[in-house]
Amino acid sequence: MNRPPSVLLAWAMLALLAATAQAAPSKPTISWSPCYRDVCPCECGTLQVPLDYDHPTGATISIAVLREPARDPAHRIGSLFLNPGGPGGSGFEFALYAGQVLYSSEIRNRFDIVGFDPRGIESSDPLRCFGNPRQWIPYFTPFPFPITADEQAAWETSDRYLDGQCDQRASRIIDHMSTAEVARDLDLLRQAVGDDQLTYAGYSYGSYLGVTYANLFPDKVRAMILDGVLDPIAWSTGVPGDGPDVPITTRIHSAAGAQATLDEFFRLCDAGGSNCSFGPGASSRFAALANKLKGSPVPVLLPNGATIQFTYPLLIAYTLGTMYDSFAWWPFADFLAALEAAAPPAALGTRLDGLWRSLGFMSKRGFPQYQNDVEGFPGVICADSDNPDSYAAWSAASAAEEARFGYFGPIWTWSSSICAAWPGGQTDRYVGPFTARTAHPVLLMNTLYDPATRYEGAQTVASLLPNSRLLTVAGWGHTTLFLSAQATEAAIRYLVDGTLPPPGTVFPQDFVPFGAPPGLVAKSAAATGKALLTPVLVPDFVRRLPKGKDASGEAIEASSSPATGAQASPDPAAEQTEGAGPNGFELMPNYPNPFGPTTTIRFAVPEKSHVRLSVYTLLGQEVARLVDGEVGPGLRSIQWKAVDRNGRALPPGVYVYRMRATSLTTGEFHQVGKMILTR
Repeated sequence: MNRPPSVLLAWAMLALLAATAQAAPSKPTISWSPCYRDVCPCECGTLQVPLDYDHPTGATISIAVLREPARDPAHRIGSLFLNPGGPGGSGFEFALYAGQVLYSSEIRNRFDIVGFDPRGIESSDPLRCFGNPRQWIPYFTPFPFPITADEQAAWETSDRYLDGQCDQRASRIIDHMSTAEVARDLDLLRQAVGDDQLTYAGYSYGSYLGVTYANLFPDKVRAMILDGVLDPIAWSTGVPGDGPDVPITTRIHSAAGAQATLDEFFRLCDAGGSNCSFGPGASSRFAALANKLKGSPVPVLLPNGATIQFTYPLLIAYTLGTMYDSFAWWPFADFLAALEAAAPPAALGTRLDGLWRSLGFMSKRGFPQYQNDVEGFPGVICADSDNPDSYAAWSAASAAEEARFGYFGPIWTWSSSICAAWPGGQTDRYVGPFTARTAHPVLLMNTLYDPATRYEGAQTVASLLPNSRLLTVAGWGHTTLFLSAQATEAAIRYLVDGTLPPPGTVFPQDFVPFGAPPGLVAKSAAATGKALLTPVLVPDFVRRLPKGKDASGEAIEASSSPATGAQASPDPAAEQTEGAGPNGFELMPNYPNPFGPTTTIRFAVPEKSHVRLSVYTLLGQEVARLVDGEVGPGLRSIQWKAVDRNGRALPPGVYVYRMRATSLTTGEFHQVGKMILTR
């Protein structure tokens, strides 16, 4: 018997519903377990996501996730997802080490702090093109960027070595590392933690991930902070006249931002008087020093016994790295002055090592020895961006950028040359438009003088995203982190209750390098114009020799002497080395950092010296004096319990510790470090 049409229709509807139900993806889930309890009350897990979103039921990859649960579950708002930039930075590590100090108790009480490694990075099915790190060595060159034709040929050879290794050994992930795919992973993570909308903070390149997410999922944005903002058009395709025939790291014109920041270093150094050892006339003295190094490299003996030839390219590389962090401007000025004065190689090594340490990242614990920094950066940037396929284009762009913007044109331009023949695909990238209206406003934050993400980049994104607000910090360095208490408070209010700062808000930096007044707020009004680009690449993008060849060794454990506010911490290993004494002055990074409530600060003097070691707030108020008197040659270790001169416990926050030492033969030495008290 034939069924009537209505019955057939009913059966058809049921079949369609059944098929739809079967095809509908289940809610993504993460199985959490305790981890890294020596650092935080954290939980770790993995989320399975599609390798290729064009085939959502096909092969999957694992995304590594870490969260620190909200401390006040009764008032929990949701999850705050973090990305530290790069590209290639580990959000997992960022949440583990930095997440607990970047945000106030109010944020940590009301949000789970969540970090994840983007696909292809570190613990998330990493892109690996080598069997072990030793096989990286042919990729590294002895110079951070090429100048001569021979150096350019060597640079191309090293690029093609990495390209060839990745073409032969890489897994399928190499074709699926675009930021758009990471944004889709982020949305699955949002669903997996049970949030209806996303709360996110992205720094540096993380701003591009945020902008991409905001345009793919505009209705899913609850709150989004983008700090150190990258122009998404320039990052992806460029504009007419500045498009695919121009390398991405030329198009973004970060060289202009770096030069503007260096000009501020010169200005503030000259204005700082005796607070800056490379003034007055810092700009002309730097130019003379740079020209001298072009013809005559200087030997530098590092504390670990290694000798390097300090060349013009190394000067530019370290100058760029220092511009990222204005805390490091004091030791950088000291190093420049010593270099100019033709100080002995060991003295130069001590100062250079101190500069490295002041710029150093927190040490890592418990992570794989093979970290895919080498492959991760090109895996993302080459997937996202249009680039020429001729090395002649990079050479021409480098020369043009140097002529236009000065010192930093070549180092920025050559940093993306690996993309000329990168074997990975681009099929799933997102190239715009970038003009979606999000469900809730996006907060953009930028310093006026950023050596990687120029201020104009933030202005461009503010003009593209119709529901956004730009907060400016009149200061110096890459991103606004730790620079302005007022900006930090504004970010907290925005994350918690959605309150935006008034339009046009400009906050001053809390401290001024070398003690000179900033005089920058008035400049912010004039900092207009179309941002041709601002990428965010951490200083580590600068190609250098493998670690261990020209990098300093670990800090040596040391003995100590008691001082006001400090407690002696005897160390047998130090007593074995104290007789020989160190090669020069050195202030070592405190450990642990972040800490709560006790940390150890180590320093070394090569001869009998008067040493003053003090702790300051960011506003320059001295809160503790740990050493003040004559100290014999050797290594010292001071344990500080985060108390002031009167023995009162200090509140959590960022503190500066400064060592000044004076001896009869070596003269005066001073160095600054920073530390984070968490309690």
